[in-house]
Amino acid sequence: MGPKNQTIITEFILLGFTTNPKINLALFFLFLVIYIVTTVGNGLIILVVIINPKLHKPMYFFLCVLSILDLCYSSTVLPKLLTDLLSTERTIPLIACFFQVYVILLVEGSECQLLAVMAYDRYIAICRPLHYSILMRWSVCYRLVWLVFILSFMLCIFPSVFVPLTICSNRINHFMCEMLAFITLSCEDINSNQLLVFSISFVTLLIPLMLILLSYAFIIRSVLKIRSTGRSKAFSTCTSHLGVVALYFGTVMLMYFGPSSMYSTDQEKYSSIFYVIVSPMLNPLIYSLNNKDVKESLKKLFPNFTQKCLPQNPITTERG
Repeated sequence: MGPKNQTIITEFILLGFTTNPKINLALFFLFLVIYIVTTVGNGLIILVVIINPKLHKPMYFFLCVLSILDLCYSSTVLPKLLTDLLSTERTIPLIACFFQVYVILLVEGSECQLLAVMAYDRYIAICRPLHYSILMRWSVCYRLVWLVFILSFMLCIFPSVFVPLTICSNRINHFMCEMLAFITLSCEDINSNQLLVFSISFVTLLIPLMLILLSYAFIIRSVLKIRSTGRSKAFSTCTSHLGVVALYFGTVMLMYFGPSSMYSTDQEKYSSIFYVIVSPMLNPLIYSLNNKDVKESLKKLFPNFTQKCLPQNPITTERG
């Protein structure tokens, strides 16, 4: 939201988690490991999708875009967080703070809509397999991704730019510049701002979630018509996606649709850890451990390492 300052504020102070140096040091190593796993995991997903012709399919194209979004999430927040955990001055410039706010908003909206697009892809692959090559041709996939980013910008970024916010404090009770924490810095009534955030969240969270649930309702109905020998194979194509949906939507909705009192407490701060830090780390692990094609691609790249770390029995066979 556009600032309308009574006093000139050039930087903000991020309060973070604690001032205890021992706890901060432990958190530093924890988040450093998470950042490394996130970067390597999502980077490998992008790499294997690009170099393996077998993965040049719509499903893996969307998975590659999801990994790019997860990298944007982590790289926007974690480097600054790691620096602050080892520093006594946890300041962030005004421009950098607004950059964090808008990148997080854009990625949030894009990821929610992309997960809905991935559910639609699975619906077409399982319920209308004979029309898959037509309905999910590459030109359609590219347009769907562009639509995801355009809608996310129009819904999440565009409205907030034109809402003035009078800032009276530069102390943010968070480890990053997040919208709900940021609007509490206002010295005016923030009910209208909270209503705007709720309205945007309703559109960007609940509508994609309803589309996802509707897609899987049709998928389940179609799978139940298949003979029992083929049901587990059909269901397994969707388990990874459902796991990501449950993790991401569950934590984001807890924060945005929780009690308004959460805005001024530490609960929002800790809820953010799951969808900004933990979820981007788990997504590539969920997809790689539960996907035959991805595991085979990783084994070709790193035969010795993957033979020890990845399950040898394939869990799923993808279609489309």
